[in-house]
Amino acid sequence: MSAVGPRLASRTVSTPQTPVPGLIVVDKPQGITSHGVVSRMRRICGTRKVGHGGTLDPMATGVLIVAVGKATKLLTYVSGLDKSYAATIRLGQATVTDDAEGTVTDHADLEAVAALTESAVRDGLAAMVGEIDQVPSAVSAVKVDGKRAYKRVREGEAVELKARRITIAAIEVREIRKASDPEGFAVVDVDVEVSCSSGTYIRAIARDLGKALGVGGHLTALRRTRIGGFDLGAAATLETLAERSEAGEPLGALTMGEAAARLMPVRTATESEAKALSYGKPLDAAGIEGRYAVLDAGGELLAVMTEHGDTAKPETVFAAAS
Repeated sequence: MSAVGPRLASRTVSTPQTPVPGLIVVDKPQGITSHGVVSRMRRICGTRKVGHGGTLDPMATGVLIVAVGKATKLLTYVSGLDKSYAATIRLGQATVTDDAEGTVTDHADLEAVAALTESAVRDGLAAMVGEIDQVPSAVSAVKVDGKRAYKRVREGEAVELKARRITIAAIEVREIRKASDPEGFAVVDVDVEVSCSSGTYIRAIARDLGKALGVGGHLTALRRTRIGGFDLGAAATLETLAERSEAGEPLGALTMGEAAARLMPVRTATESEAKALSYGKPLDAAGIEGRYAVLDAGGELLAVMTEHGDTAKPETVFAAAS
């Protein structure tokens, strides 16, 4: 008998590839928080430096922009982008959370629900289009005296939030149908598509429509279809991303230069300008209004800048001199 003992069979252990800084559009599944998606992406990418832009509730699905590596600096430019959603509003019931995750607080009378007309529903939604003052849901992440509103509600506090000015560009009604909930109460379900500014609460649209029609309302389904120039067509599921990582394939991340080009106007720097930017120095203005990205000749993101008179000053430098 050999003193060495039996030789163990060798096996290949796959490890996550070295992450390339960039933005990944994830199709968030239902039942997981946005932070939960980040945790999964940290394992998939093999790095702790992962963040997201634009929180989605656990009930919601769809576009969640995830940044990897130094691309997390770009998330500040993602938060204010306009968004689009597909949603289902249930009329005839109000809930404590203004969505299906909360307990029902009120059922409308059968007669009131039966009396709802398609024109009344459409008119109620049309009244919300444009610049309006919207009160966020009481269980939102808005802070009240330093504490999230939803935490105060869960602790039994009555929370009253101030209205915020938002813009709803469009609400398109896809279908209106009469139904009943699992307990047999009559309801009306309304499928809509909403395009709106950042900071809009789709749950609040459902709540306010129900109030306006006198029957109560809440959200039963929500899917984000777009954030700015990022839509579901470019999104991948967590399962797909995990499979790509295991196979050593690219995750499909947009490079920082590609991502910046979807976020803002772009300026290409000369070699001397690129060197100056690497030291955080300003450039001569190029006559570009508002915030813009500066790329080098190869498409690498160097900085984000704004112009002040004849000078372009960097807000954020991504390719700093070593």
